[in-house]
Amino acid sequence: MDAQTITLAGSKFAPIAVGFFGLGTGYFIWGGQALFGFPKSSPEVNKTMGMWGFWMPGFMQFITGTYLLVGLTWFNVFGNAAPLYMAGLAFTAYGIHWFAMAHRRYIDSSAQPDGWMAIAFLFISILGAGVFAGAGDIPVMIIFIGLTLIYAAEVPTRLFSWGSGARLVGFFQFVTGIWLMYCTYAITVDLALGAKAWI
Repeated sequence: MDAQTITLAGSKFAPIAVGFFGLGTGYFIWGGQALFGFPKSSPEVNKTMGMWGFWMPGFMQFITGTYLLVGLTWFNVFGNAAPLYMAGLAFTAYGIHWFAMAHRRYIDSSAQPDGWMAIAFLFISILGAGVFAGAGDIPVMIIFIGLTLIYAAEVPTRLFSWGSGARLVGFFQFVTGIWLMYCTYAITVDLALGAKAWI
């Protein structure tokens, strides 16, 4: 029997906005609580925060990253969009890391080991900023700069129990969340209406 080759049509509809919206929502929830101190932490609040962290920044980024990597490697539906490989790597890694952080918060276990995790995610954030700067995609580069600031603050905050660091992390998360919402809007308007909204 002859081998069958299946070719799928190319698509410009990479699910980037899904991942941006999920992460932005997570940063509003977690960053907002850390920055403004509301609602106050309690076992019940931590369980709710954990559930939101699992589904929005966790699942929405993980599904986006998986979709991108499968589309790039198995089906080649996104064409020669090499920077999407960095996006697929980042969305997948960040999604899984949110699964772990959400579960940690849900069961109210120690956040101190997150400092070691933050070193690896500081590296991938710097890598993403460099890749998207090289690709000339400034809006996405800005997202990765925000992520770099978050993890740079997270390392000393978690490892050394830096008290005021949690609020700084929350600030960077909240500001990055605002930018993520803008990027969600811009990509959606561009793809759905053909109207350019990028800066």
